[in-house]
Amino acid sequence: MNWREKYGIPNDAVITVAGTVGVGKSTMTTSLAQALHFKTSFEKVEQNPYLESFYQDFERWSFHLQVYFLAERFKEQKKIFEYGGGFVQDRSIYEDTGIFAKMHYEKGTMSPTDYETYTNLFEAMVMTPYFPHPDLLIYLEGSLDEVIGRINKRGREMEQKTPVSYWEEMHERYSKWIDSFNACPVLRINIADYDLNEEASLEPILEKIGRRIGRRKANYTIPLTRDHR
Repeated sequence: MNWREKYGIPNDAVITVAGTVGVGKSTMTTSLAQALHFKTSFEKVEQNPYLESFYQDFERWSFHLQVYFLAERFKEQKKIFEYGGGFVQDRSIYEDTGIFAKMHYEKGTMSPTDYETYTNLFEAMVMTPYFPHPDLLIYLEGSLDEVIGRINKRGREMEQKTPVSYWEEMHERYSKWIDSFNACPVLRINIADYDLNEEASLEPILEKIGRRIGRRKANYTIPLTRDHR
């Protein structure tokens, strides 16, 4: 079955999957890429040279960590579009500033000056019509109990040691962030409405993607820098 052709999903589409820890971004990214014969782009957290230092001293290293993530995601986003699209991306560039940098600033682990510098850099690099925004951001959402249940089920040691209060805060921050997000079209999908272990669960999602991207092509006005292709 050619799902792209059936639901009118362009060969050069770029789809980003977003949501808090535990909602299944990586699984969704892999499943969509396989169905559409797209390439995948996964975040490379472990390669960040500031990560270990950051966990030892949030206040000293939060700015360095976030700037590194911004630069790496910016380069990855450019590479995806220069390649010609046809990608599903795990986690968006927008979450770093809307969730994590903002959280450090509000908790006092990033100074007001560093936060202003970071947000100004983000605005200049990303929030411009010259930056290649995705065709669609798929936001995976679910109740806090569902999210925590999935985190516990997959049993990662670091996540098991994390206080429940952290997951509660992340859940709330993501909910507020997506309600005001407008950098590109959004498709919200509840994780209780599908099971990717069942093949039939994926087709309704592909149908929604096709409708949403089709509507974006017809009505959305942010220009994308694809003229070189």
